[in-house]
Amino acid sequence: MSRRGEPIIGKYAWPAIGIAAVAVSIWLLFKELRGLSIDQLGESLAAISHTHWLLCAASAVLAYLALAGYDALALSYLKHRVNFLFITLTSFTTYALSHNLGASVLSGSIIRYRAYSSKGMSGLEIGQLIAFCSFTFALGTILLTGLVLTFEPSVGERFINLPATDTLRWVGILLLVGIAAYVYGSWKQFRPLTIGPLKIYYPQLRTVALQLLIGPLEIMGAAAIIYFALPEAGNPGYFVVLGIFLLSFSAALLSSAPGGLGVLELLFVNGLSEMRDADVLAALLVFRLLYLLIPLALSIAVVLVFERRRMREA
Repeated sequence: MSRRGEPIIGKYAWPAIGIAAVAVSIWLLFKELRGLSIDQLGESLAAISHTHWLLCAASAVLAYLALAGYDALALSYLKHRVNFLFITLTSFTTYALSHNLGASVLSGSIIRYRAYSSKGMSGLEIGQLIAFCSFTFALGTILLTGLVLTFEPSVGERFINLPATDTLRWVGILLLVGIAAYVYGSWKQFRPLTIGPLKIYYPQLRTVALQLLIGPLEIMGAAAIIYFALPEAGNPGYFVVLGIFLLSFSAALLSSAPGGLGVLELLFVNGLSEMRDADVLAALLVFRLLYLLIPLALSIAVVLVFERRRMREA
């Protein structure tokens, strides 16, 4: 046990899992890419047109605006009014840091607590906000996964060496039924879920509709960065790229690997086996630059400015 009574295993488990996931993924990826040269990767990056670079950048902006919508919608649900610029900066900083650091719920919670506690929100309310945002992301992932598996179930066969089209289509339909059940519960306003002193109410239909818009929009924007960075030759289309992104990004989050390092690359290289490895890796480098690295640098600047202001006020 640690000094504070926290089990040592629990304290170090997630960082260890993240490091192990990175190590295993990079090892497997190295085996896949042994014949790839830096020159080939450079040629693939140079082949991306200026128009596609702009489309990639616009997709990244769309994704982060949708992420700000997560927080704005959660605050509306909790009946808190906060300046939208403050919400946008908080959300941007939260996700830019958590996407890069791994263990996104924990790292994001610290940023949100520092920011929203300065607006008079209690720890319980901030916890509810975090849960609401996580649930909105989960809804978006489930909805898009259901649509992809229902209308393009062959995406799953890129990772399973068995013809499972019908099975995967039924999985997609079941996921969409689950989404429909959530909408129905909101429409009928079922009794709230009670956990001790906490009561969780179904959101109003308007809020649910916005959840089902904002959640998918963020994921689609992030996937579009990779899609626009890929060449047209051999490109299986946006819907397939979206399906692979849903699997790889979810696996990266579950692995707690910082920035999904190695996990994203391994799954995309295997999922887009019809394309040149150099082209796939170049697209993922563009994704990391626009969705992870540039936002990380900007978010650090935002945190420094915020903390300096808090010190002056104190």
